[in-house]
Amino acid sequence: MRTINHPVPTQPAVSHRPSLAPRTAFVLAGGASLGAMQVGMLRGLYERGVAPDLLVGTSAGALNAAYIASRPQTVATAEALAHVWRGLHREDIFPINPRMVISGLANHRDHLVPDTGLRRLAARHLQIERLEHASVPLHLVAFDLLSGREVRLSDGPALDAVLAAAAIPWVLPPVRQGDRLLVDGGVVNHTPISHAVELGTERIYVLATDDPVARAVPLTPRGALDAAVHAFTLLAGARLQSDLARYATAAELIVLPVVNRERVQPTDFDHASRLIAHALAAARTALAPQVVEPVAA
Repeated sequence: MRTINHPVPTQPAVSHRPSLAPRTAFVLAGGASLGAMQVGMLRGLYERGVAPDLLVGTSAGALNAAYIASRPQTVATAEALAHVWRGLHREDIFPINPRMVISGLANHRDHLVPDTGLRRLAARHLQIERLEHASVPLHLVAFDLLSGREVRLSDGPALDAVLAAAAIPWVLPPVRQGDRLLVDGGVVNHTPISHAVELGTERIYVLATDDPVARAVPLTPRGALDAAVHAFTLLAGARLQSDLARYATAAELIVLPVVNRERVQPTDFDHASRLIAHALAAARTALAPQVVEPVAA
């Protein structure tokens, strides 16, 4: 893995790259409400003129990737996405219905909350009907409960793909697709770097939501839903550090800093503005051109 020490262009981000420029991917991890951090990271990248040739995302990262995939790769797009995140509340994504929760805990249902809020949110902001219509090639990662395998979704209905890639198992309902039963790809690949490598990218910007080195213990979850989502996020994030080592020679891996000073829980949507601001400040620092001091004669 390389630190960010290469010169970064300062012109506005565009979708066309020079013939000699490395093929670049943005990999957007899961993390529920912590996905707000990625908005600050995206803005920092766009401010430096860095635009992706393809996008790979899962869970919350699938929602963010799907949003930007059909829009200009500009600061204005990042700010529009920030506006969406700032307006979100927990009940928009995880509407609690006591009867449904009890039914889920009693094994009468395969989920605790309905996906109506998530479906409404995704439908409102998706500008494409099918994944292959995205301006920037879009790849969403899900997991098939029936075969036990990762599934990379690169074509087909966009709304169903986003819902599948974001369906936290046992919290949100799985999505049936033919003979597959799909849930959040973060089950096995929370930050799907491997897919970006398989797709032939040479430079990968990793937009994680969990620091693979300093994994501080968050505040105690407040209830069953908080505990379930936190446990899933914690277990799913354990793979990132090993993948950074595994693919360090396959591509240039640029991991943007993760900042969660308030130790916000994945189900807490009340801190989006601060998560975005802190991530942006950290990204600006990390992406700033390195000044090489002249060697004294």
